[in-house]
Amino acid sequence: MTAAVVLGVAGYVAEPYARDWMLAGSACHGALPRDVVDRLTPEGAHLDSEESRQSDGLGSYGCDLTIEGDEIQNSRLIEMEAYTRRDDQDREFFGAFPEEGFSRQGVLPDGLPGFIDDYRAINLLLPCPDLGEDAEGRQRKLLVRTWMGTDTLSGVPGAAYEAAVALTNSASERLGCGAEPLKAPKGGAVPADPEADPKTLSTAEAKGTACGWVAEAGLPKGADWRVEVGMNNAAPTGRCDVSSGDGESGSEKSLAFVAWYGDWSNRLNFEDGNGEFRSMTASARCDGEAANYALGGSEDIPGVGKAAQQRLLKRFAQDQVNRRGCSDLRFHF
Repeated sequence: MTAAVVLGVAGYVAEPYARDWMLAGSACHGALPRDVVDRLTPEGAHLDSEESRQSDGLGSYGCDLTIEGDEIQNSRLIEMEAYTRRDDQDREFFGAFPEEGFSRQGVLPDGLPGFIDDYRAINLLLPCPDLGEDAEGRQRKLLVRTWMGTDTLSGVPGAAYEAAVALTNSASERLGCGAEPLKAPKGGAVPADPEADPKTLSTAEAKGTACGWVAEAGLPKGADWRVEVGMNNAAPTGRCDVSSGDGESGSEKSLAFVAWYGDWSNRLNFEDGNGEFRSMTASARCDGEAANYALGGSEDIPGVGKAAQQRLLKRFAQDQVNRRGCSDLRFHF
């Protein structure tokens, strides 16, 4: 009788962990490694449910995994949506970059073709060789958006990127994309928080980075120039932010140099209604699609008047064109 009671209690205690094991293995059609799920799950929480949905006709696939627990405020552990239709991708980009497109974004480790948007989603955009070209002769692509809940331990070294890469590779396979499988970055990288204070470098330290052009850009001497490197040469968007001054006292002056790649970005450089290019923008052609560049920020920086800003935009855009093998670079001042 006592043995039966002990076994019963042991079975009751083990049940949540058995359910965790089962859900971790079945979520997103088994794409998520169980150890990654375990590292993302907060202490004291258990997996609650998983759901997957796919529409081959619409070229879409999605899945999510939820958690529960006494201290859990947000039930989402991880969620993913993937799209191969251009209209769906454009909708997501338009949401991430409204109006003139100067939205906050986080850079991904080199080699990952994407960015972190203002909603903290990891966006990865890959070409789909097995899907051919669309009606306008453009290579069809796969956009995969992966985001974590506020309670998810996305700061655990490597875990969030391992999950996003695993889900992207799975979505490519399920939707017939045929993209070259991605590899998770080494070194335990964690996603940047677009709302957190950015890491900045001196202009000398920026040499050799994707914003290294700033070091030779001829910025006025005597100011403590800092560079926030938000560029990834494989991503569909990125930015180099250059600032000087004391941000705490409100005297900081900054300039944002932003690049967007893909026909979706054409609307960002045009004035509403009249079809003319905005001032302080540039355009080019990259991989058969549009590329657009723009400069925004403070207008009263000592030594950086209109002529200097035009020169800086030229340096930025030319550097981007050189890095990506683009052509037909044009400036709109």
